[in-house]
Amino acid sequence: MNIILTGATGTLGSKVLHTLFETKYNEISNVYLLVRKKGQSTPKERVLNMLESEYAPQFVKDNLDAINSKVKVINADNILEPESFLDTNEQYYFIHSAGYVNLSVDPANKDEIFEENFHFTKSIFEAYMGYLKKFVYISTAFSIGDLGGLIGDDYIEIEGGAYRNFYEASKHASEKFLTEASKENNIPLQILRPSVLGGNAIDNPSFFISKYMVFYLFAKFFYNTPSSDHIRITANADSGLNIIPTDYVAKVIVKVFDTDVKQLNIVHSKATNITKGISKILDTVGFKTYNVTQDIITKTAGFDSKLEQFYYETIGVHLNPYLTSKPYEWDTSVLESILPIPKYDLEQYLANTVEFAKLKNFRNQKW
Repeated sequence: MNIILTGATGTLGSKVLHTLFETKYNEISNVYLLVRKKGQSTPKERVLNMLESEYAPQFVKDNLDAINSKVKVINADNILEPESFLDTNEQYYFIHSAGYVNLSVDPANKDEIFEENFHFTKSIFEAYMGYLKKFVYISTAFSIGDLGGLIGDDYIEIEGGAYRNFYEASKHASEKFLTEASKENNIPLQILRPSVLGGNAIDNPSFFISKYMVFYLFAKFFYNTPSSDHIRITANADSGLNIIPTDYVAKVIVKVFDTDVKQLNIVHSKATNITKGISKILDTVGFKTYNVTQDIITKTAGFDSKLEQFYYETIGVHLNPYLTSKPYEWDTSVLESILPIPKYDLEQYLANTVEFAKLKNFRNQKW
C-alpha cells in the first residue's frame, strides 16, 4: 500500500500519520509526505521533529528507524510535479488533509481562502489523476453552512444553509468539484468531515492537541486579557458546540480510507450546549465578568466596555456566526457503526482541554 498525505505536520495530518503506522504498518510500503519548508526548517526536519516528538505514540518511538525508511518527504514546492517522485506503474491512496482554516467574513479575504482551499485542491486532483487508486478529501462538517435540524452524511445531493464564512464555502465548492471530477475520470472519492477538533480522548497524553484553534482561541482571548471590564457575549441558547477529539478522528480516517464509504461526518453525537460551554471555558480560564445574551451586540447599538468592543471587532467577527447558529445535530448512526464515539462528560472534557492548553500557555507545536 502506497499513500500520499498532505498536512502531515498539521494537527490532524500528524495524528493521521501516527495512526497509519500504529494500525497499518505491515500493509504500508511507502508514505509520501508533501511538506512545506517553514522558516529555517526543511520539510525533512519538520517531519523528523514531529516523529521524534514527546507526543508521538510509543509505537512510533519504538520503531522510528523502520518508519523513517517508509517515509518519503517531498518538498511541497514540487507538489504539482508527481512525475518527479512517483512511480507511473503504481497507484496511490491520496489523503488530502491540508487546508487553510480562515474563518474571515471579510470579502477582501475571499480570493485567498478560495485559492488555498478550492483552487489548490483542484490543481492537486488534476495533477495526480493518473496515479490515483483513491482520493480522500478531508473537509469540514460545517461545509453545509448554517442548515439547522438533523444533518446527514450526504452534503452533495441536498440544499445547504447559508455559509457562515468563505472557509465553509470553499470547502463545499471543493467537495462539489471533486464529486464531478471523480465521476468523469472514474476515480474513487471519499469525503470525510470532522467538526471542531479537540484534544485526545483516547490516546496519551490526554487532552493533547498540537495547535490551538477555534474554541481554544476564545479561551486564550479571555485568559490573556488583563481587563476587568464586563462583556456581553451573544449566543443562541438553543444551539451547541460540537467538538470531536483529534485522536478519534484520525482513527476513523485510517479505519475507513480504504473502504467503500463515500461521505462521512466525523462528529460527536451530542453537542455541548452553547451557554454551558461558554461558561465552562470562561470559568476554566478564570474570567468572571460576563453574561451570555441573545441580544445582537453592534457598534451602532453601542458597546458596554472597551473589552466588549475589542472582542466584537476581533475574534467575535469570526466566532459569532457559530455562537448564533441554528440548533442542529448530526446523524452519527453510520459513524458509530464504524467506531463508537468515546464516552465522556462533554462539559468536563471541554474544561480539561482548556486546562491542558493553559498548562502549555496556548503554544502550538513548532513542527
